[in-house]
Amino acid sequence: MASNSVPDIPFITSTGTEADSAPNPAANNRISSEPGRQKNSRRPLQLLNPGILLPLLAGVIFLVLWEVQVFHRLFDLKKYQLPLPSAIAEAMRDNLSLLLSYTGYTLAEAVLGMLIGSGCGFLIALAATAWPRWGGGSLSMVAALNAVPIVALAPIMNLWFGDGIGSRAAIVTATTMAAMAINAYKGMAAVDPLALDLMHSYAAGKPAVFRHLRIQNSLPYVFTALKINTTASMIGAIVGEFFFSSRGLGYLLSNSIKVAKMPLGWSCIVLAAIAGVVFYLVVERLERVFIKWHPSRRA
Repeated sequence: MASNSVPDIPFITSTGTEADSAPNPAANNRISSEPGRQKNSRRPLQLLNPGILLPLLAGVIFLVLWEVQVFHRLFDLKKYQLPLPSAIAEAMRDNLSLLLSYTGYTLAEAVLGMLIGSGCGFLIALAATAWPRWGGGSLSMVAALNAVPIVALAPIMNLWFGDGIGSRAAIVTATTMAAMAINAYKGMAAVDPLALDLMHSYAAGKPAVFRHLRIQNSLPYVFTALKINTTASMIGAIVGEFFFSSRGLGYLLSNSIKVAKMPLGWSCIVLAAIAGVVFYLVVERLERVFIKWHPSRRA
């Protein structure tokens, strides 16, 4: 009985015979080893990346010029007005435990306020997208609230919430709400019309459209707002501590300036900058984790 199986046909390339198409272990080993050699050869080049080397070199030059008092002579400043980096480092070493404690306190205010403000802003964006006639006005109200200076909000929040972490968290909430509301609304509204028509062709309801299309499309905008809010939250927390507080970097900075302890005051500025950068990098890392599908992340 004839078999229905198809006979094996040797693969013959246009430039050779079956023998040419046979696997070559030596060639495979050579090809597989080449990426490893290329990867190892690129490691020293990564350390010499201009994107890392040039900012580092610029920072070192800036500190050296500062230490040798070039800026003091250029702007006619005294050492008590602009302490030298060595004096700032000495003040940080002598007050390290106090500075770290106050940095943690200020960072807690900033994180708590940013989470509350960003959450409220996202809910406002949801309402403005779901009910444009009623929710659109809330964006204008949030933008108006964001236009109020922090120095005007701080005494009011301190009067309402007292001398505690709640008053500074409320200040940060008010200063971070607008960025999240406006960015998230833009992401939810700027969906692809073809994708929206596809969801409607599947008879998807409004909750499904929000969950699988609008919210997913808004995630890059949401993380942009979060990165903006990392710096705004630190500013709001520190400024709020200037007015009515017994702890935090803003409180210590204000008192240090009053008693002319400028190196200690500049230590607060340095640690606030470091905390802000770390906060920003954490949010950027979360962005890489949650939106791997975005074209910018693929690159």
